[in-house]
Amino acid sequence: MKQKQNPTEQMAAASDATAKQKGLIICLSGPSGVGKDTVIRALQSLRPEIKHLVSMTTRSPRGQEQQGVDYIFVAKTEFEELIRQDAIIEYDKYIDHYYGTPLQPLLEQIERGNDVLLDITVAGSLAVKEKFPQALLVFLLPPSIEVLLTRLRCRGTEDENVIARRIKAAAAEIKQATAFDYVIVNDELERTVEIISSICVARRAKSDYLTDDIARIQTEFEAY
Repeated sequence: MKQKQNPTEQMAAASDATAKQKGLIICLSGPSGVGKDTVIRALQSLRPEIKHLVSMTTRSPRGQEQQGVDYIFVAKTEFEELIRQDAIIEYDKYIDHYYGTPLQPLLEQIERGNDVLLDITVAGSLAVKEKFPQALLVFLLPPSIEVLLTRLRCRGTEDENVIARRIKAAAAEIKQATAFDYVIVNDELERTVEIISSICVARRAKSDYLTDDIARIQTEFEAY
């Protein structure tokens, strides 16, 4: 039988045990009008520890959207300068406007052990997955095209030509749903939120996420 750890070694192991795991990156995508904003608000109400990282965009605010709350609204020239500086982790152009995710706030949050929720385009989610393979990609599907059309029209902010472009974009996005880790038909808000919450809990229990903890505990048992 191997020699047991001395008190100093045990204290060091205990200190390591309390070290925070890195936070999760959850990318939420889906066609415009599928209900992402509503899902995010409900998820944060259920799990307030999840941080919603606000995306940056060059489009104008809609309705009561607020700067720094719903999006970081910037000019096209400013966005393109940030791209040149590699200060954007991913970006995409959607209906003639840029959307992107700033890199530094994301890194700061996950290093603190906070889970981060990104509301980004399909292309953006896939780009994040390339740079952060551990990221969780969640795609929201509308129950039907009729439901999606109704939601878009109820906004009252766009004419039929723009809505037609959004439906065409939705068709292209839905074709990529199987590239995501999880797909949820958003027909019931409470159910959708519970599924996303369960995904986060399950991910933290996977062996590749607990590599350090597994190694530490295995080391403690080496004496036996």
